[in-house]
Amino acid sequence: MNLQPSMPNPQPPGGSASDSLNVESSALSVGRLPRDPWAHLRRHTPARIALGRTGSSLPTRELLSFNHDHARARDAVNAPFDAEKLAATVRALGTEAVALTTAVPDRATFLRRPDLGRRLSDDSRQRLAGLARDPCHLVLVISDGLSALAAELQVPPLLAALLPRLHAAGWKLAPVCVVRHARVALLDEIGASCRAQLAAILLGERPGLGTADSLGAYFEYEPRPGRTNADRNCVSNIRPGGLPPAAAAARLFQLLESARRIRSSGVALKEDPAGSPPTPTPELGASE
Repeated sequence: MNLQPSMPNPQPPGGSASDSLNVESSALSVGRLPRDPWAHLRRHTPARIALGRTGSSLPTRELLSFNHDHARARDAVNAPFDAEKLAATVRALGTEAVALTTAVPDRATFLRRPDLGRRLSDDSRQRLAGLARDPCHLVLVISDGLSALAAELQVPPLLAALLPRLHAAGWKLAPVCVVRHARVALLDEIGASCRAQLAAILLGERPGLGTADSLGAYFEYEPRPGRTNADRNCVSNIRPGGLPPAAAAARLFQLLESARRIRSSGVALKEDPAGSPPTPTPELGASE
C-alpha cells in the first residue's frame, strides 16, 4: 500500500507544467535557451536583472560575468596607489601638488581602521605646516580611498576640466594634496591647516559589481576637525558610465560657487539645476 500523500502539480499560468517542460525541452533540443521575457529590460540598466537560467542555475556566461566583476572590485580595493605619479600629473596641469600620507601604515590596516585614514601622519602634518601661506579659497585633496583605479582614471580628466574654471573665476588655490589611504574626513585637518574657505576631496568610492572605477567628490565650507557629514556635499558616481568627469567638473564648480556665495555647505546648500551666474570671489579676510 502506498501511504505517501499525493502532491498536486503546480501549473504555470496559461498552461500545464508538462506544456512548459515541452517548450523548454524543444528549445534545448535545437541548442537554444528559453527566451527570458524580462530580457528587453537589460538595455535600460547595468543592474543584474533578467539573467536567465539553465535548469535551476544561472547560465554559465552570467556566472562568469559575476565572477569577473567581483574580481575587478576586489582588485580595485587592493590595488597599490602611486601618489607621486598622480602628483606629477597634477603638476603637468599647471598646479602645484604635494604627496602626503595618513596615519595608516598599510592597506590592510586602512580597511580595518577607518579612523587612521582621517588624520595625517606626523611627517606629513609637519610638511604641510611648512607650506603654510596666506589664506586661500580652496584646497583640493586627492586619494585612492577604496578604489585606486578610480583615482587614476577619473581624477586627471576631472581636474583638466575643473582647474581652468577655478582659475578663470579668480579662485586662490592651495597646493593640491595627493594622499595615500585617506578617508573623507581628512579634508577637515588639511583644510584647517591650509586656512582654506573650502576643502574638497576626490577619492575612489567603494566598488560595486560593474562599478570598480567610480570616483566621489566631497567638499565642505570652513573645514575644521569635528565636522560631520551634515556639513558636506557630495558629487558621486564620477566615471564614463555614470557622471562623466567633464560633467562632474561643471557640477562641482557650480556647487563650490554656490557654497562660497552663501558661505555654507551641507544641508544648507541646495543644487540649482538651472545653474547660476558666476559671482565675484569674496576677498579673504576677517569677514570670511
